Amino acid sequence: MFEMLIKRSLQSVLVIFIMSLLAFVGINLVGNPIYLLVAPNASPAEIAEASHALGLDLPVYAQYWRFLVNALHGDLGNSFVFNQPAISLIFERMPATLELAGAALVLSFLIGVPLGMWAGLRPGSKVHKLAMGFSILGVTIPSFWLGLILILVFAVNLGWFPSGGRGPTTSLLGIQISFLNLDGLRYLVLPAATLALHNIALVMRMTEAGTREVALQEYVKFARAKGVGAVRLMLRHVAPNVMIPIVTVMGLEFGQLIAFSLITETIFAWPGMGKLIVDSVLQLDRPVVVAYLMVVLVIFVLINFVVDILYLILDPRLRAKST
Repeated sequence: MFEMLIKRSLQSVLVIFIMSLLAFVGINLVGNPIYLLVAPNASPAEIAEASHALGLDLPVYAQYWRFLVNALHGDLGNSFVFNQPAISLIFERMPATLELAGAALVLSFLIGVPLGMWAGLRPGSKVHKLAMGFSILGVTIPSFWLGLILILVFAVNLGWFPSGGRGPTTSLLGIQISFLNLDGLRYLVLPAATLALHNIALVMRMTEAGTREVALQEYVKFARAKGVGAVRLMLRHVAPNVMIPIVTVMGLEFGQLIAFSLITETIFAWPGMGKLIVDSVLQLDRPVVVAYLMVVLVIFVLINFVVDILYLILDPRLRAKST
């Protein structure tokens, strides 16, 4: 197991290096931000001076080498627009994005797993057809369309929830959290539901398929023959085997929720990393865009690493193979 963890760590470092190179080169191919940063009537000398101050006059490989050296010291550059360290701008908005993605993930688990297991135990029933219809709907509905419909129905017509913003927050260990108070929770409901719908459908379908497969196994039939109750049967015999792929998918989906929450954050004016990256792309604020991509990449790598460890813990066959 230790050898496997070392191997995965080295692979993760290589992935981060390659992706940082691709991200840096890719963002440098999109326009020249200097013309958005200087005054419209700036002279060529002033433009050249500003380019030199920001390091934009260097070749791309020299800029990347400087970025790489600074990144190893924890410096991902300063924002062209805010004149602040890009990494601090990302971290300032990270709690809001993590809170939104975490709420969506919890909704996916609490709704998708029970409904999937319920449908999996009743194949062909009305419950099964209803659950599968809902899952198809959840996969096919675009998140921006769902967000707009939720705003129209629950914010504009019914007035139950706010249409945008994060609302009041409460400090928890120095981090501002909104779901700890009722008003903040009301602001979280609609964006979290929008972001969670696709994952609820995905988790439901995987749980349903896994439950149907596990329910046909001999040890489940034997447990039923012994008179094991339905709840104990599900928790003791079915759920542990169904949860192995679900844990993997939910871990990977958490990274997806963080990386692709920008649409939901833009629609609901949620002040997270997604809204920051949209504004930074429009302003060609390269350091912030690269810093965002690097932070998301590291989060993906860490999540995959944790998922691998959880896989080893949940599946004894992998533990035996690794030893």
